[in-house]
Amino acid sequence: MRAISLISAVAILAAGCSGERIVTTDEPRVTIPTSTTPPPALPPPTPAHLVSAFDYVAHPQGSAVYYFSSPSGRWTCAILPRDRAGCQSSGGQSIGVTGAPDSVPDSDGEQVAPNAIVVDRDGDARFVAAEPDEFVLADAKELPFNRILAVAGFRCNVQEESGISCASERTGKGFSFAADAFVPRYTEVPPNAP
Repeated sequence: MRAISLISAVAILAAGCSGERIVTTDEPRVTIPTSTTPPPALPPPTPAHLVSAFDYVAHPQGSAVYYFSSPSGRWTCAILPRDRAGCQSSGGQSIGVTGAPDSVPDSDGEQVAPNAIVVDRDGDARFVAAEPDEFVLADAKELPFNRILAVAGFRCNVQEESGISCASERTGKGFSFAADAFVPRYTEVPPNAP
């Protein structure tokens, strides 16, 4: 019995001198969470080209909507916070943009000529039959060429070459259009634009 005790003592001493210690505690393991925030879909806009969103806000039906008109006055656009951005002909008629479909379904499912271009927060840009004046405000402030209105998850600009452009900052999806062309992507104002 004494031999077994002596062997056990030697084994315990040998284990203690091996340098490896096992410690058990009742404390939970600390984990560092990884970021689940995706990187931004668009680079930040050039600060010199930004306009104050405060100058473009209106409150139809009590909620904030950001309206602007093109320098020509032919188009009025709106950013509906965290929902969508779109542009509509100021006169309410058919959109008349090269590349637009002949018809789209309206809210009743009837095929009608499109009168607006829209990009949703998470969707692709598309032509739609918007409600009358959905993106139109009679006294919308003009957004000058090469200026960017960035607010509530969207950004829009107007350029002489590419026309009006809007995008969802969440996805980077958007549109650019002028009377003679439609492109299903956002066109950023060049950093060196005046």
